[in-house]
This record gives sequence, C-alpha cells and structure tokens, in this order.
Amino acid sequence: MIVAILLSALAMTLIVGVRYLLTSGAFALATRLRHPALYAGLDKQIRKEIGWSLASAAIYGVPAGVVAWGWQERGWTRIYTDLADWPLWYLPVSVLLYLVAHDAWFYWSHRLMHRPRWFRIAHAVHHASRPPTAWAAMSFHPVEALTGAFVIPLLVFVVPIHVGALGVVLATMTVMGVTNHMGWEIFPRFLHSGPLGGWLITASHHQRHHQLYGCNYGLYFRFWDRLCGTDKGLGDFADRRRRSVPGGAAGDDPGRQP
Repeated sequence: MIVAILLSALAMTLIVGVRYLLTSGAFALATRLRHPALYAGLDKQIRKEIGWSLASAAIYGVPAGVVAWGWQERGWTRIYTDLADWPLWYLPVSVLLYLVAHDAWFYWSHRLMHRPRWFRIAHAVHHASRPPTAWAAMSFHPVEALTGAFVIPLLVFVVPIHVGALGVVLATMTVMGVTNHMGWEIFPRFLHSGPLGGWLITASHHQRHHQLYGCNYGLYFRFWDRLCGTDKGLGDFADRRRRSVPGGAAGDDPGRQP
C-alpha cells in the first residue's frame, strides 16, 4: 500500500510539473510572438521561476497523489464518473462552487502572505519576479506552496464533482495562474474592461497587485477585493510595453514592500 501511494504521489508530481512546463511554455511562446522583447534580460529570473515552480509541483503533487490513490482504491472522495449520479445542471454548479471556494481561500491566505512577517518568510519569493513572466505562476516558497496544495484535495472530500468537471477546475486554475502573470492582456476587452470584468480577474487586474502590492489579492473573482476595500482597479502595462520596443526603458515594476 505504501509503495502504491508513493507511486501515485510521484505520478501526480510529474503530471503537475509537466502541466506547468507545457502551459507556461505555451504562453511564454505566445508572448515571444506577440511582444518579442517583453522578457528580454530576464533569463536569470525565469530560471529561478522555473526552479521554484518545479519545487511547488512536488508539494502540490504529493497530496493530489494520495487523494488520487484513495479515490481509486478506497473510494474515499466524492469524485464521481457516472454522469447519471447527479443532475446535468450540477456539472457547471460544481465547477463554480470549487472556483468560489478556492478563490476565497486564495484571497485570505494571499492577504496573510502580505503581512510583513509572512512576506519575508515566504511571499517575497513570488514578488522577486519583477516583472513577473508566464513562468512565475507557481513560483512560490515551499511554505506558500503548502497553503495552496491542500485546497482542492480537501474539497473533493466534501463537495461532489464529476471527474471531467474537476478537470475543468484544474485547467482553469492553471490557465488563470499563468495568464495573470505574463505581462499583457490575452483576453478580449469586454472580458477585462466591460461589466463582466468588474467581477472577473485577468492580467489587467493582477498587474496592479504586482505594481502596488497591497491590493487586488483575488485569483478568479473580484468579490472579496471589492467587499473588503482592497480592489484598486485595473493596472496597465505601459512600463512593460516599453520593454518590447527597441530602445525602450527596462525598469522594474514600481512595486513597494508592504
């Protein structure tokens, strides 16, 4: 049994790591095609981002592997595979429930990470990416990675979800984590600047967090930021665009310590 659990944890670590490399690599390539010089001079930083992210992949992969083993061998979780087990209307509802719960946890744990002590201990690693790139999505100190590694594994014991819907949740988590950091807005204007954008987080919103630090803590939704008065609106990419223009300024984002 121990060997099977260890193999499952190893397999999930590899899956999380490969998923990160493929997704971040794809969006980094898109960045290179769209803004060729945006990451110019950041090779050393990117290597650090990849190193921290692969370490985070192991921290995320171990609990996921244990849960995967428990689901397959013991039926411990509330993950189901038969669409007839729950009404079809519950599929999108379950995805939304997971995203809302994950977003709430992320908001409050992220705010905690910006307290001076926790920032020095852990979160400074993530903000050392100045400016962040598509490779920075999982660039966390192990302490911070631990705060996020158990959210989805715990939810599957409480909230029923189809295995396909769980895949949608994980894909959304991965894509939003990467695109929020890549330094330009990939989504259409109506999504980030229109009425819908008033509630959804994309790169334009998260850019302001990396500029000002003490605001815009959410992951998917702006609800908690707006409720708690920490929503400072959308950032801009003016400084970063100058990096992609020959001869443009290459200064860091004007972040400040909390």
